Amino acid sequence: MKIDGKRVRLSRVTADDLDFICGLETNTGIWLYEEQVESDKEKVRNKYLEQMNSTSQYNFVIKKEADGKSIPVGLAQIWSYSEHRKSWELGFAIIPEFQGQGYGYEAINLLLDFSFHQLQAHKVVGMCNCHNMKSMNLMEKLGMRREGTFKEELMWKNQWVDQYFYSILNTEYIKKANITVQL
Repeated sequence: MKIDGKRVRLSRVTADDLDFICGLETNTGIWLYEEQVESDKEKVRNKYLEQMNSTSQYNFVIKKEADGKSIPVGLAQIWSYSEHRKSWELGFAIIPEFQGQGYGYEAINLLLDFSFHQLQAHKVVGMCNCHNMKSMNLMEKLGMRREGTFKEELMWKNQWVDQYFYSILNTEYIKKANITVQL
């Protein structure tokens, strides 16, 4: 499965992508705001192999499309958060040298579109460490709103820190998409 944007393509993770995914998932420089980072590439590989055909977890490699080349720049994920409520949770990571260039914004916007139009999501949520300004800014730029704070939810750098909870409803996303198209 592939989802094309203007500058990026989301490609559902296949066995051919596992070396890239394992390198990304075990890279502590990418996951600066996580409680822990898996160091065992074989565990990562097995996890992604199990999820490849899932209909409740979708993992995509974010690929930069330029000059006929496809360069992996990150990971975008969506998984069922609450099935009976039609809620999905998203996650994302962009390799540092590609951050701040709009690839994450375009990729997650494509992921939201997929969530609301293909998965029939009612709501998409995202969570982040309260110190992760880049994730907060990206979610807010995409029209997600901070709905709450989970106080001292994460053990990060040997201290308890808050986690922010963001969301966007299908009606909000569609309204935002229509406004964007009309501009």
